[in-house]
Amino acid sequence: MRLYIAEKPSVGRELAKCLTGPIARHDGYLVTKDGVVTWLFGHILRQAEPEEYDPKYKRWRADDLPIIPEHWKLFVAKDCEKQFAIVKSLIEKADEIVHGGDPDREGQLLVDEVLDYLGNKKPVRRILLNALDEKSIKKANASLRDNRDFFNLKQSALARARADWLIGMNLSRAYTLAARRAGHERLVLPIGRVKTPTLSLVVRREREIENFKPVTYYLIRGTFQHANGSFEAQWKPQDTMAGLDSENRLVDKKIADEKLAFFEAMPHDAVISSYRKAKKQEPQPLPFSLSTLQVLAGKRFGYAPQLVLDTAQKLYEKKLTTYPRSDCEYLPTNQLGDAGTILAHLAKAGDAQIAAWVPSANPKQKSRAWNDKKISAHHAIIPTTVQADVTKMTQEERNLYHLIARGYLAQFYPVHTYDQTKVEVSYKEETFTASGRTERDLGWKVMYQSQKKKQETDEGDDREDKDEKEENAKTLPAMKKKDAVAWQRGRMLEKMTKPPTRFTASTLLAGMKEIHKYVKNPEAKKQLKDVYGIGTEATRATIIDDLIRRKFMKAEGKKKYLVPTPAAYLLVDALPDELTYPDSTAIWEDKLHSMSEGGESLADFLQGQIAFTRKLCAKAGDVHMEVKGENVCPRCHQGVLTKRKGKNGVFWGCSNYPKCRMTCNDKEGKPDLEDAKARLARRPRREAPAAVSATAMAWQSRQSDAPAASQSYRSYSSYSSHSASEPYDDIAALNALFSPDDYAARMEADEKSYAAQQKDASWQSWADKPKYSASPMEHMEKDVASSSFLCPRCREGHLRSIHGKNGVFWGCSNYPRCTATFDDDHGKPLLK
Repeated sequence: MRLYIAEKPSVGRELAKCLTGPIARHDGYLVTKDGVVTWLFGHILRQAEPEEYDPKYKRWRADDLPIIPEHWKLFVAKDCEKQFAIVKSLIEKADEIVHGGDPDREGQLLVDEVLDYLGNKKPVRRILLNALDEKSIKKANASLRDNRDFFNLKQSALARARADWLIGMNLSRAYTLAARRAGHERLVLPIGRVKTPTLSLVVRREREIENFKPVTYYLIRGTFQHANGSFEAQWKPQDTMAGLDSENRLVDKKIADEKLAFFEAMPHDAVISSYRKAKKQEPQPLPFSLSTLQVLAGKRFGYAPQLVLDTAQKLYEKKLTTYPRSDCEYLPTNQLGDAGTILAHLAKAGDAQIAAWVPSANPKQKSRAWNDKKISAHHAIIPTTVQADVTKMTQEERNLYHLIARGYLAQFYPVHTYDQTKVEVSYKEETFTASGRTERDLGWKVMYQSQKKKQETDEGDDREDKDEKEENAKTLPAMKKKDAVAWQRGRMLEKMTKPPTRFTASTLLAGMKEIHKYVKNPEAKKQLKDVYGIGTEATRATIIDDLIRRKFMKAEGKKKYLVPTPAAYLLVDALPDELTYPDSTAIWEDKLHSMSEGGESLADFLQGQIAFTRKLCAKAGDVHMEVKGENVCPRCHQGVLTKRKGKNGVFWGCSNYPKCRMTCNDKEGKPDLEDAKARLARRPRREAPAAVSATAMAWQSRQSDAPAASQSYRSYSSYSSHSASEPYDDIAALNALFSPDDYAARMEADEKSYAAQQKDASWQSWADKPKYSASPMEHMEKDVASSSFLCPRCREGHLRSIHGKNGVFWGCSNYPRCTATFDDDHGKPLLK
């Protein structure tokens, strides 16, 4: 039995129709004489959540990061269990399997992962369905390939999925925890390999607009008379003259007025110093990939990228256009044979403009789009051989079909040819320039000129861009070098520089595709110019929609410009450049593409991702975010006091624990900040015990019957008795003395210490009860040896002489809250 496994039910049904009937319908599959057809629902298997690797990961803790699975796990999605069972039973009965996933990276993986999950050993072949019309399906079914040919494509998809998991699961937790330490209790910061650089593009663009300072500059244009007619040329200032800014624009109005008056004065003789005329050709625009279709439909009709994808999917499922999630803009040469049929059907599709253009199309013409070397698993989006009727389409379907049909028709029109002319005029030792063009053959542009004005309006061209286009499009009189011309008149144009335009969903998608424009590293920018962008054709629109849905940006105004929200600024400002700039992501995408062609191994790629994740998780521990909350910690000013309920009552602790161990008594449901500040002010400055805190002593007291203070003191003394030659690492030495333990254990120790003080107290009533300090060093024994060197950084701890592996150094007794260290200078800390 041959078993076909399609990616989705709609594809399975169309595939079954093209097999030898009759078709017998069953629950979850169809039976034909040529075999059985079943289907998945996209990714029927899901990646395991962190807590499914280990229950301890259910609680978000910075100490557990990064989470690196030793063996990657998959689970059947809950709503797909029934269909999975059907597919499994059919695979067990099959003799041969035909992989019918979509012809792209993700389509390859979602069927392969099911086969691998079930340990399939049966032969697997691959059908590449670039269109769902009968002719295309039968042609694809007659050209099945060995599925092993697509192993590298599967590896690339697997690498993408695992990289996204590593970055998303670990860094989302790491930076969300950092936000919560700063008091943002309910905020979750979703970080993605592609999502975060995309959001950063919007944030940086908004800041460019906010910080933009407009500049007024001046242009001078002169009209010159030639024997064959007059023309206008623009003055080109010499870069050494006064009044120019860094962009070589004349910004001094007085100098501009003087210069115009100078040009108006006699004599008016001038000469053509340079005249260049060249024949130019502009080839036909390539047919659409999904991204180019989304960008143009966004500019022309204001359609969101997701709407374009959904509409293109409907046209595909109606068999009217080819596979929509294509990143390719080229066509296979064997498809050229269908040109005559497609053109004939376009003439009868009901679109008057398309019908008017068809007679001039030459089906034997072969444009640059027909290139087998540029084809991978799929090709550009074009109409199929199925007869379309645009009158039965929705407005969105009609508009998209028009664009796709026009893009296909352009391949059968001649190239656009014209003469480009550039002229330089020498006048009073200054240079004026002019350019123009003369059309030879409009070629394919005849289909685009009728809507040129509307296109420019929809695309929001700047006035300056329009002026430049008009200048280049001017028709110049016939002339040659050294011809005499004369100044007739001049005019001054006052211009104002404009801020960059905000992104729309369409232009942001274009930015994701042309990501090299936004890469920070100049060397990487050059290398990534030909990269395929960040994200995939199928996911870019989803990523933009998800950022809007999560309220990190919003669409405003008639043109739906994207504006970042405060949460977006918080996230982007907290993250390092490695996450906010697209350099790394673009390079990874390039490697993923290389992997699909066999140029990179999965193991090497993931090792790089793991190293990157470790590095960024470490950086998250030191990140500083804007503190949010009314009870800002008076000690560290980087966290807020949060109410906690211990065994002995309510108290308040800093959210920045364990970096800050500030605790505070509760006073009528609020932290007693005045009392805490007073205790901080009364802290002994000249004498301090050797132990770092009461917390550490309380924890140590649980290990023996000795008093906490003396236990801590013995720990320090035994350590300092070692000779300087013993191999102690500086940080390890400090950790040995003052290392923080698990948060819960520490807090429990604090509570027990507090309870012990209550038990031993001599007060008899609440009125007599002393106010115990939250400061950890006030209740320590006074007879412990102290140091006279107050830490100059935190001004709370005292400096201690410590023997490290490189000799003696001095560390703060307030470690790890204070990590100050100083070199030793003849038995004293070197403080300068």
